[in-house]
Amino acid sequence: MQNHKPGHLPRLLNHPVTVLCLATAALTGMAPLAALAQDAFPNKPITLIVPNPPGGLVDTSARLLNEPLGRILGQPVVIENRGGGSGNVAYAGVAKSRADGYTLLISYSAYHVGNPALTPNLPWAPKDFAPIALLTVATNVITTHPTVPGNSLKEFTSYAKANPGKLNYASQGNGSLSHIGTEIFKQQTGSFITHIPYRGSGAAISDVLAGQVQVFITTPPSVLGHVQSGKLKAHAVTGATRHPGLPNVPTTKEAGLPEFQLESWVGLFAPAGTPPTVIAKLTAEVKKAMEAPETKTRADAAGIEVRYLGPDALARQVASELVYWDKTIKAAKITVE
Repeated sequence: MQNHKPGHLPRLLNHPVTVLCLATAALTGMAPLAALAQDAFPNKPITLIVPNPPGGLVDTSARLLNEPLGRILGQPVVIENRGGGSGNVAYAGVAKSRADGYTLLISYSAYHVGNPALTPNLPWAPKDFAPIALLTVATNVITTHPTVPGNSLKEFTSYAKANPGKLNYASQGNGSLSHIGTEIFKQQTGSFITHIPYRGSGAAISDVLAGQVQVFITTPPSVLGHVQSGKLKAHAVTGATRHPGLPNVPTTKEAGLPEFQLESWVGLFAPAGTPPTVIAKLTAEVKKAMEAPETKTRADAAGIEVRYLGPDALARQVASELVYWDKTIKAAKITVE
């Protein structure tokens, strides 16, 4: 090999062949580094944004996931409750977040597929989110304060029809599934019950227990213990089968209102544009976390069904329900005012 004097080194480095070789070496070295960076995900805490205050189906579902997922990933998975605006505050915030897998949305079906039909000038769109996994589903239960006459769904609806405007119903907020569902219930039973919106399940259930609001159609986690203790009356569950925590409560079909069915779901989404490798890792590890025996035990105690679906299946479900809820909301003339 020919030796070069120190003074000749700059000319050697500026030679076109030398520059090309150095550039190729640099790029070749960067490729493994980029792969390592992706393989290292996650290397810091992940935040789950919950669009509801603590309590209820959505928050409970997030708390079923965060601890086991954190153990599997080797990083803390923290929960941030960001209620307000019928979920729109949280959804808009996550939509604008960096698409790197570290800020994720715990999505509620009524917000995700209902708000686009309910809210003019929505500050986000369903296309702003990439599906990761369906986490849980829950039936709903039709409950009333014990002072409301009627010990069956038929007796309760007869009283509500005969006394228009005398009863109030709670919801978790304008546009929530409890709002939309109760409006559909009113249409199907020909009853008139006044809507009282709240910011989440916690405040709503407090007033229902106090008798300030008399009716609440909601998911079992909010009311299961109160029904079991006799503080609330449960007239029917709105799924196809009875709820394991309420074995003596009939389905709406059994109670004589077969056309009224209402199911909620909670899913995990990332901002659109999140790398596919990150989505793939998250959905695989979420599946492990949600299928762990301790997760099912906790879900059963809360009255929630764990039902994992991957990104493609969840995307199809969202697309189908967007069409269904748009038609339902417009046909029922439901608004968020």
